[in-house]
Amino acid sequence: MIDLDRRALQVAPDLLGAHLTSRIGGEQVTVRIVEVEAYEGADDPASHAFRGERPRNRVMFGPPGHLYVYRHMGLHHCTNVVVGPEGIASAVLLRGAQVIDGLDVAWRRRLAAGVCRTDRDLARGPARLAVVLGLTRDHDGVALGSAGSAASLWLEPGPTAGEPVASGPRIGIAGAGEDAASRPWRFWLADDPHVSGRR
Repeated sequence: MIDLDRRALQVAPDLLGAHLTSRIGGEQVTVRIVEVEAYEGADDPASHAFRGERPRNRVMFGPPGHLYVYRHMGLHHCTNVVVGPEGIASAVLLRGAQVIDGLDVAWRRRLAAGVCRTDRDLARGPARLAVVLGLTRDHDGVALGSAGSAASLWLEPGPTAGEPVASGPRIGIAGAGEDAASRPWRFWLADDPHVSGRR
């Protein structure tokens, strides 16, 4: 079990290699997480919670183990796992993954949403990842359950032994009032081809 009751910078590297399963709409897809970004609330100008609690970000201030799903630029959905003590907004953005089960469902969802040419690109990027899992704003606040339960989403540790982990600046936060290079809070499996961002 991954301990989510810690701040994002502690949890983020531990999510690499984890398996996230979605059973939304009665169709099951499992991905292996290969890339994440940490966001530290009031201590982080790039966080949606930097200026305090609002209706949009309320779930970030709640208990750990829930999803914070938001719409980026009115176009795409992005998914975060809420972590840390309740009341302190801390979350980990899921940036990239490999589909390891439910490939047919993932392909159908991706093709319905736009162009996709290879298995590698199915969940390579936060918006694509949300699509293959069937996640939208309707799933904001949904709790992660456990395998074998009635939950529609659950997270399990996965094997990463011997796989090098890299870190560097987060992507796309230039306007957040902070030099991205000063916060190398993106983590990824260094040799994995499903990583979406710069290596």
